[in-house]
Parts: sequence; structure tokens; C-alpha cells
Amino acid sequence: MTDLKLFSGNANLGLSQSIADYLGVPLGAISLGSFPDGETSCKIDEDIRGRDVYLIQPTCPPANENLMQLLVMIDNCKRASAERVTAVIPYFGYARQDRKDEGRVPITAKLVANLIARAGADRVLTMDLHAAQIQGFFDVPVDHLYAAPVLNEHFLSKKIPSEDLVIASPDEGSIKRALGHMKRLGGELAIITAY
Repeated sequence: MTDLKLFSGNANLGLSQSIADYLGVPLGAISLGSFPDGETSCKIDEDIRGRDVYLIQPTCPPANENLMQLLVMIDNCKRASAERVTAVIPYFGYARQDRKDEGRVPITAKLVANLIARAGADRVLTMDLHAAQIQGFFDVPVDHLYAAPVLNEHFLSKKIPSEDLVIASPDEGSIKRALGHMKRLGGELAIITAY
């Protein structure tokens, strides 16, 4: 893995360090910050020419700041002659804006996909997208991973009696996912609605 380089944005340094530790690869040296006017600054502090670079940066809140940092990091790596840049986005912000559900609204998930590809990402790795069709919004390959197997394994290891377990769906759109967990874990289903 000598050609592999991992870099972390500021959104979740703990997750990035855990990934690096698991892979046995140190996190790359990168300086991230802001200019006095609030603009994002980024400098890769090591040679990445010809390397396979993975940028770990969820676009969780503050979504705009974390997204911009990801875009600047991608552009920086391409300009520093990285061979390939993979954007690892465990949480893909703007994913709920994946269709026009009324007039005069944007499809922001597609806009963000365009920005990431245009910035220079060669591949995207993400998890549990709001809707699977978002993969098709990208003009680069997307690896869409699911957390369900890991979550189910964790809760099964706790040996929670089925009669004490409730799987809650936060909205109607998540019922199918909640039913999948219930099928594997047992328990009852609860659906949260707001009136």
C-alpha cells in the first residue's frame, strides 16, 4: 500500500483516524484552515504525485463548510498530480434534495454530485444514500455501501431479547429499511410521524 494516501478533512477526524488505523496507513499531512475572510484554505504537506489518494470528508453539518472543504481538497490533490482521487463521503449532505417534488425547487443532490466530479474526484465512496438513484447523479463511479450488516451484527451480539427490542422508523420513507432490521433482529416496529 505504498502508493495509497489517506487524508482527512475536518468534518470527522476520529473516523478518519480509525480508518487509517484499521488499514495500517498513517493519515497524510494536510493543513486545513480559513483565510481571514472565511474562505477555505488547504495545503497538502507531502508529495502525492502519482499516488492513489483517498479524501475522507463527510458533508455533515455544517454541510456547506464541509462540502467546500472537500471540493478544495479534491482540486488540490488533482493539481498536485495525484494519480487517482477517491472522495470518501460517509454522510452525503443534500441527499434528501434528490427530486423535484414541487415547482421551482432545485435537485441539489445532482448539483453536489456535479461539483464533486468537476472538482476532480475519480471515484466516490459513500454510505446509506437517501435514495439509490443518487448514484446515477454522478459522472464518476460510485461505491454505495450499507451500514445495516454492521449495525445488525452489533445488536445481535448484545443478545437483546426480542420482546425488549423496538425498531423505530423516523419517517414513512424509512419503513422498508426498518422492516429489514426487524426481519434480522426480531422485535417490534415503531413509526414516528409528525402531524
